[in-house]
Amino acid sequence: MTRQQQDQGDESFIIGVLTLTLFILAIMWAVLGVHALFLGRMPGRRLQQRVRQPRLWGAGALLMLVSWNVHSSSLLAIGIGLVAWGHVVKPTR
Repeated sequence: MTRQQQDQGDESFIIGVLTLTLFILAIMWAVLGVHALFLGRMPGRRLQQRVRQPRLWGAGALLMLVSWNVHSSSLLAIGIGLVAWGHVVKPTR
C-alpha cells in the first residue's frame, strides 16, 4: 500500500467519523427540541436553570434542524433567534 492510498483511507475514515458525529448531535438536538416543545421543560438541572422559556427554545432548535435539511439561511436565523429568546425572555406566571 502506497502512502497516497493510506492517506486517502485516513481521509475517508475521518470524514465518516465526522459524519457520524454530526448525525448523533443532530439526533440529540432534535430530542432536546421535541422534549422542550412538547413538555414545556428542559431535561437536566443545568438546562432548566439556563432556559427560561423551554417551548420557545424547543421551537427554535427544531427550526434550526429543518433549516439545515432545506438549506435555508432565513430559517436558521429565525431558529437561532428563538433559541436566544428562550434563554432571555422571563416566564409569564
